[in-house]
Amino acid sequence: MLAALRQRFRTWLFQPRIEHGTAVLTQRRIFILPTRLGIGFVFVLLLMLLGDINYNLSLGYVLTFLLGTMGMMTMLHAFRNMAQLEIRAGHADAVFAGETAQFAFHFHNHGNLPRYHLTLHDEHAHYTVFDIPAQQSVVVKLSLPAARRGWLATGRLTLYTEFPLGLFHAWSYLEFDTRCLVYPKPAASTPLPASTAQNGSGSSSVAGDEDFAGLRSYVAGDALQRIAWKALAREQGLQIKQFSALQGRELWLDWDLAAAMSGEQKLAILARWVLDAEAQGLHYGLRLPGLELPPGQGASHREECLRALALFGLAGSAT
Repeated sequence: MLAALRQRFRTWLFQPRIEHGTAVLTQRRIFILPTRLGIGFVFVLLLMLLGDINYNLSLGYVLTFLLGTMGMMTMLHAFRNMAQLEIRAGHADAVFAGETAQFAFHFHNHGNLPRYHLTLHDEHAHYTVFDIPAQQSVVVKLSLPAARRGWLATGRLTLYTEFPLGLFHAWSYLEFDTRCLVYPKPAASTPLPASTAQNGSGSSSVAGDEDFAGLRSYVAGDALQRIAWKALAREQGLQIKQFSALQGRELWLDWDLAAAMSGEQKLAILARWVLDAEAQGLHYGLRLPGLELPPGQGASHREECLRALALFGLAGSAT
């Protein structure tokens, strides 16, 4: 009950909104409060003022009001460090579950003063710290873990600064409509199903366990026993040994062929099959309950299949 009332109060006070374009930090969007250090600083000033009044110290008055003026100027600089910044959300590339999504944000500083020690963080303590030179733009990347498949949104972000002396905390809320697509985490190396060549002509080599067919780059979920350790020792990077078996030209990756205990495990196996079939240059199609993607090949077809797997069975995820 208390948490709900607190959330309602925050919503009323800060009026959060989803940004669909460029956000400009005007004075109505920047909030300032003293930090613990700032509260301590004010307390010390009050003690100094009481001492000046009690002992009628002229130089004490000068020092007290000088420090007070410096504190007020610190608040002004904290505000100016964020004022009139323009922020625009960039594109976030798709990742597999278990990896880290990189959200890009474009910050533009129109002012003649550089902006120092800005921090952008989400509600789960993931953050990045950066500076912006005068009259320049920077791209800031915020790394967020992609725990499960589907759409990953940043949620409400907070941009804040305590520059220059840490006496005041100036912040603003940002929430963009950007999101990252998270594919299912591929299962460990699983042999491709038998292919079905409808035209009866030709054959191609697909992943199997018979003959060595070369190396390919490592993809998350590959079995450790297939890592080419000799290639790694020669500083050729992490690569996977591939084996081939002669099969037909057309390959269907069918939901019913993925033997697994749960739907998520089936999606993981199908994701592995999509990656292996594409790596072998096959024409492959994907069959899911209520969805069929005809056989194809290439990066766009691979992305279409992985997208279908990522959004399969998720409510409100058709786009």
